[in-house]
Amino acid sequence: MKITNAEFIISAVGSAQYPDDGFPEIGLAGRSNVGKSSLINRMIMRKNLARTSSQPGKTQQLNYYRINENMYFVDVPGYGYAKVSKTQRAAWGRMIEAYFQERETLRLVLLVVDLRHAPTADDCMMHDWLTHYGVPVCVVATKADKISRNHLPKHVKQVRTTLGLSSDAPFVMFSAETGQGREELWDIINQHASVNS
Repeated sequence: MKITNAEFIISAVGSAQYPDDGFPEIGLAGRSNVGKSSLINRMIMRKNLARTSSQPGKTQQLNYYRINENMYFVDVPGYGYAKVSKTQRAAWGRMIEAYFQERETLRLVLLVVDLRHAPTADDCMMHDWLTHYGVPVCVVATKADKISRNHLPKHVKQVRTTLGLSSDAPFVMFSAETGQGREELWDIINQHASVNS
């Protein structure tokens, strides 16, 4: 996938701020420190368009990135971060649920998990919630470069089993460091977004 243009558009806190140009949107969900920003940057081949932070829980809005003038990546606030107040978490929860359920231009959610560890209870809840509401999901297991080849099958099985993925559920092993999985993930995104690469 050739990226000709990528830009940050807006940090939205509600539907009134979402772009209204009708471009397909790809949401990214995952724990606060799972590496969604690094994934976005590797996908668009830019060093730091999406800001990576050493402080988990930094993303508190829906961050819209327009790619090639024909789709958006939408970085959703990370979940499972303890230092945020319950009130704040509840507000994020409502905003995210409304976005996932009501946004007509949302085509696919990338559920980002860390391949090194079993998915958390929050990961499982998010996956169950999305599938319950019929939102198309692709599980992206990052940090694939941190696991030796011999141990990969065990870790893949752990993620698949914990999330209860069917054998044909979209699943991509990804590394923001090496770019592993980038083209495969773009293929899946383009199928859902109906955008020609």
